Amino acid sequence: MRMIVMTFPRAAAAVACAAAIAVPTLAACGGSAGAGEPHTVSVAASFYPMAYAVQQIGGDHVTVTSLTPNGAEPHDIELTPKEVLAVSQADLVVYAKGFQASVDKAVQTEAPKKALNVATAANLDLSLDSVDQVAGQPLNQSDTHGTDPHFWLDPTRYAKVARDIAARLESVDPTHKAAYAAGLKTFTSRLTALDRSYTATLKTCRIKDIVTSHAAFGYLAQHYGMTEVGVSGIAPDQMPTPGRLQAVSNFVTAHHVTTIYSETLASPAVAQTIARQTGTKVKVLDPIEGITDTSAGKDYFAIMRANLATLKSSQECN
Repeated sequence: MRMIVMTFPRAAAAVACAAAIAVPTLAACGGSAGAGEPHTVSVAASFYPMAYAVQQIGGDHVTVTSLTPNGAEPHDIELTPKEVLAVSQADLVVYAKGFQASVDKAVQTEAPKKALNVATAANLDLSLDSVDQVAGQPLNQSDTHGTDPHFWLDPTRYAKVARDIAARLESVDPTHKAAYAAGLKTFTSRLTALDRSYTATLKTCRIKDIVTSHAAFGYLAQHYGMTEVGVSGIAPDQMPTPGRLQAVSNFVTAHHVTTIYSETLASPAVAQTIARQTGTKVKVLDPIEGITDTSAGKDYFAIMRANLATLKSSQECN
């Protein structure tokens, strides 16, 4: 079963399910409102960061359906007819336009007036035309246009998106406006604390260059005064050209980089190739596009803290 349904009809169920938002058995945590139970707002969220934000803000007043299956790489996801139906029947669809083509198509045809495109609030201004041109070698001929969509790895951008989500939930369900405001306050307070931890830690790093197999950490690097060098582009399954591999290897050597970062939902082969060529280590830096059994934590905050610990060690931060 590809579609992941998250229901929170009671506060106790919301607490029990909060850490398991991406687990396929989540439907066992609750169901749609039954007889005598209050109606919940049905939300179709394109993939994990969207679903998690909606759940954190909406709590037991929302029923969240994630359109990306547990463990799937979200960039190239193809929606099933059942998932398209979920888009059509939802009270609200939360997505980032331009990130998942099949979701964009479903929104356009099935729910154009019920959709919230969070790309606007996220201010996706990191252009791939200008970022990461190492030694004159672009990321990929088919991947050098557009903008980086991975806003949630910068907690300050994620907080802006959260405010947009809360406002839309309040509009759809004004009866529970106070609950959504409270959920937003708690969520953004946690994001602010996370941002402070990252700021305090990363400002002390000796190595300011982050070399990743997948160019997903541009906003994180930009916000904390670092530079990302992605071997591959936005889509992690795109293979880099031989020229790109050599250019990144030369960069690693010239800038005394010690670690190449792979990730959880894509093959580590590219990172391992650069590491062999340069005598560096390979460690996991999770872009948090989904949660799996191999993830370093059960939710966004736990994985972000694990990422920070990895960066602190590998980038030689005090």
